[in-house]
Amino acid sequence: MSRHSQTGFTLLEILIAIVVVAFGLLGLFGLQAKAQKAETESYERTQALVLIQDIADRMNANRTDAFSQAYVTASPVGSGGKLTDCSGKIGADLDLCEWGNLLKGSAEMASGAACSTASGAGCIGAMLSASGCIAYDATTELADSTGAVQAGTGIYTISVVWQGLSRSVIPSAQQTCVATLSGARMVTSTLRIGALGAQ
Repeated sequence: MSRHSQTGFTLLEILIAIVVVAFGLLGLFGLQAKAQKAETESYERTQALVLIQDIADRMNANRTDAFSQAYVTASPVGSGGKLTDCSGKIGADLDLCEWGNLLKGSAEMASGAACSTASGAGCIGAMLSASGCIAYDATTELADSTGAVQAGTGIYTISVVWQGLSRSVIPSAQQTCVATLSGARMVTSTLRIGALGAQ
């Protein structure tokens, strides 16, 4: 009775194992790229929400200008380029100027570089091509106990738009802040400034 035993792998088996491992690694690299993209999108959305809360806090702190609708923007605020000099501005003008600079990225600087007010170079604290808008709906204003409408008690809609990493579509009804961004992302929040006499 002859005994035949196999003592190792053949070259064909080794090649098949290498191909299977290579396909697995390719899938892992693709998954890693998608995870990186999703992480960046999530970070940008968080930054946008922080900037929305920033201007909402400023509006709540300056209710006089909020009631007079001084925060309503006729055009998008903070769309790229050099930073704006905010010295000499007060009230809502100062808040919108500083908010615009934050949208341009003035909150953070690249390592070893200064955030240049002349060109905006080195300012990396915001999303890519970020801009913001504030709209006011006068039809939502509240009335007092006598039925008189309380000016400035309507709903503000604060929007922040930025360039996303992948293509998306913003509904046409909400495109007030969108310039010519393909793949734009947008977050909005509403705010009502309270008045003691309103019901």
